[in-house]
Amino acid sequence: MAAGLNDPFGTEGMAPLKPSPQLSARVGEAPCATEIPAAPLTPIDAVDLALCNNPQTREVWAAARVQAALVGVAQSDLLPGLDARVSGGRNFTETRSYNQSSAALTLSWLVFDFGQRSANIENARQLLSAASSTQNATVQSLFLSALQTYYTAQAGRAAVLSSTEAERAAREGFAAAEARYNVGVGTPADRLQAQTALSQATLNRIRFEGEARNALGALANAMGFDAQQRLQLADIPTAMPNNAFQKDVDALIEEARARRPDLQAAEAQVKAAEASVDYARALGRPTVSLATGPTWQDVGGVVTNAGNVGLILNVPIFSGFDTTYRVRSAAAQAEVKAAQRDRIRSQVALDVWRAYQSLMTATQSLKTTADLVASAEQSERVALGRYKAGVGTVLELLAAQSALANARLQRIQAALDWHVYRATLAQSMGALDYTLLQPAAEGRP
Repeated sequence: MAAGLNDPFGTEGMAPLKPSPQLSARVGEAPCATEIPAAPLTPIDAVDLALCNNPQTREVWAAARVQAALVGVAQSDLLPGLDARVSGGRNFTETRSYNQSSAALTLSWLVFDFGQRSANIENARQLLSAASSTQNATVQSLFLSALQTYYTAQAGRAAVLSSTEAERAAREGFAAAEARYNVGVGTPADRLQAQTALSQATLNRIRFEGEARNALGALANAMGFDAQQRLQLADIPTAMPNNAFQKDVDALIEEARARRPDLQAAEAQVKAAEASVDYARALGRPTVSLATGPTWQDVGGVVTNAGNVGLILNVPIFSGFDTTYRVRSAAAQAEVKAAQRDRIRSQVALDVWRAYQSLMTATQSLKTTADLVASAEQSERVALGRYKAGVGTVLELLAAQSALANARLQRIQAALDWHVYRATLAQSMGALDYTLLQPAAEGRP
C-alpha cells in the first residue's frame, strides 16, 4: 500500500527501462556489465560495457524518468485538493481585549475547465514518449560507436598479423637474395634491395603495432576503463557475407521512418506542441469548481461551528491579451516542431540511402578482396620460387610481396567497412540491437 501511495499514478511503470526499452531482452538476461570478462572480448561484451558505463545512458534514462514524473504532476490536477487553515490572535478595543481563533478545512475540486487538464496531460504524455524515443536514439548511437571502436581494434590486430607475415616474407626474400649473393649468382644490388624491403616491412610492423595499441586504448576508454587496460579480443568469424540485406530501397526507407527513434521523438514533440496550443486556448475559458468544508471559530469565548458548500464559476474577462499571445506562441512552437520533424524525416531517407550503398560497396569489396589475396599469395609463391631457382629477378619478388601486403591490408579494411556499414544500416533504420551480433543474424542489416 505504501508503494501505491508513493506512486498512485504508476509513473515509474511509464518510465522506460535502463538502458533502453529496445534492448530490454538483453537487459533482462543479465545485469549491467561493469567489469571486463575473463574470456576474450566479444562485440556483445564491448557493447554491454559501453552502454552500462557511459554517462549518456544514465543521463537520458534520468531525463525520461523526470518526464514520467511530470505526467504524474499533470494527472494530479484531476483529483480534488484538501487544505487546512488555522489562525489565532488577540483583539483590543477601548473597553476590553479578547482572543480570537478560527480553523477551516476546505475540499476543492475543479469540476470543469474546457480541456485545460486534458491538454496538459496529453502534453506531458507526448513529452514522455519523446524522452523515451530520445533515449532509444542515444543508446543506438552509443551502440554503433562501441561497435565501430571494437571493429577498429580488430582491424588493428589483423593489420599487425598481416604486417608480421609481410615481414616474414621479406625476411625469406632477403635470405634468398643473400644465399644467391654468397654463392656468386646474385648481385649486391639484389641483396641491398631485399634488405631495404625487409627494413621497410619491419617499420610497417612497428607502426601497425603502435596503431593497434592505440585502438585498444580507445576501445577501453569507450567501455569506461583507463586506456592502459589490457584487453584480449575474441576472433571474428571469417564467413563471407550474403546478400540477405538487399531489399527495395523504398521499402527500407519506409521501414526506417516507422522505426527511427529520433523521428518518433520528433513526432511526439509535434503532438506535445499541439497539446500546448489547446492548453493555451483553454486558459482563457471559464472554470467551474466545487468547494466545501467545515469551519470553527472562537471569538472571546463564543464558539461557532459552521460549514459551507458551493460552486465557484471563474470567467476570465480581460487579461491584457495574455491568452492571445500565449496561443500565438504555442502555435508558432508547433510549427517549429513540425518543421524539425519534416527535416528529420528527410534525413532518414538520406541516412538509409548512404548506409545501404556503403554496405553494398563493402560487401562487393569484401568478396573481391578475398580473390585478390588468394591470387596475390599465389603470385608471391611463384615469384619466390622463380627467384630461388634463378629464373626470376629480385624486383619481381619484391613487387609480388608488396602486392600481397597491400592486398591483405585491403582485405582488412574491407572487413572493417563491412562490419561497420552493416551496423550503420541497422542504426539508420532504427533496428540496431543485440540481434545484429547473433550468429543467426549474419548477413542481416
